[in-house]
Amino acid sequence: MSSDDTPGVRLRPEIVAVPPYKQGRPAPVDGFKLSSNENPFTPLPSVVDAVAATLRQLNRYPDAGGGDLRQRLAERHGVGVGQVHLGSGSVALLSQFISAAAGVGDEVVYSWRSFEAYPGLVTVTGATSVQVPNLPDGSHDLEAMAAAVTDRTRVVIVCTPNNPTGTIVTAADFEVFMARVPSDLLVLLDEAYFEFVTDDAAVDGIPLLSRYPNLVVLRTFSKAYGLAGLRIGYAIGPQAVLDAARSAAIPLSVTDASRVAALASIDAEDELLERVARVAMRRDRLRDALLAQGWAVPEAQGNFVWLATGAETVQANDAFFDAGLTVRAFPPEGIRISVGEEESVDKLLRVSGDIVQNLPNGHPAKRLG
Repeated sequence: MSSDDTPGVRLRPEIVAVPPYKQGRPAPVDGFKLSSNENPFTPLPSVVDAVAATLRQLNRYPDAGGGDLRQRLAERHGVGVGQVHLGSGSVALLSQFISAAAGVGDEVVYSWRSFEAYPGLVTVTGATSVQVPNLPDGSHDLEAMAAAVTDRTRVVIVCTPNNPTGTIVTAADFEVFMARVPSDLLVLLDEAYFEFVTDDAAVDGIPLLSRYPNLVVLRTFSKAYGLAGLRIGYAIGPQAVLDAARSAAIPLSVTDASRVAALASIDAEDELLERVARVAMRRDRLRDALLAQGWAVPEAQGNFVWLATGAETVQANDAFFDAGLTVRAFPPEGIRISVGEEESVDKLLRVSGDIVQNLPNGHPAKRLG
């Protein structure tokens, strides 16, 4: 380690050891960015106009409590306003809930591989991650996750659809899981990609809140609603738990622009969800084409697909980039590819077809037979 890499002040060694979160590479000139699970459609004019109106008040602090948006969401989901909490994206909400529940000596259980921010969020609190390997199809092993819960466990995170593998947790499996874990253990159901789900068997967490006082559901406007650049998400759950998260939150972190954009997006929801349906259909066509090429692709229910490229991940990532496509590589496990513009699909499939042909026989990314 060079002197430039060595902190000049005393820092927590476990924090220094955690790699900072890194975004995917920007798209090449005239290429396609398929690395960040963004909505490929540009914002609706009505949403842009609503955001523009807030620019005249940049000298004022935001209405970070977001009473109007919380009221709107509460009415929509049949809960009290106190049961809705806003944050600057669902990842900020995750940080708040983990901080509110776990500290030094505690444990947080989650599936792995799952959302790449989970390990860092846990480490910052001083707690310890307990990572339960995914099943061979990329889905959560809920039985093993329940078995991993100990007296030290303070939080369990369930991600559905799972980022980056795209698999869901079914309603039936989730209810069995909830029956197995302690009723005083905080369960965070991360549903950031909920709107893209087309499988009727998938869990829908919000209707379950009345049955499970230890459950909190997290959703976001970043993906389906196309507000990734404004960072706004929300949590629904028991008010006492949400109050603890509010205490752990950075004050005034939800901006007026993001709050107003979310309200305008709800007003335009029919048009936005039509876009979501188009992305979901494009996702299914992409997966079918990848399967036909010989890839073993998990059932995809988010706005992305997963290729288990293993030891060939870096080379495959470079091949996509050289063709003008940025994808998200997780060496040495695989590559997550966002569903982007329609024009990106043919280019993507030309590259993926070459890659899969060069994978060795028996490779986990290739279909058997």
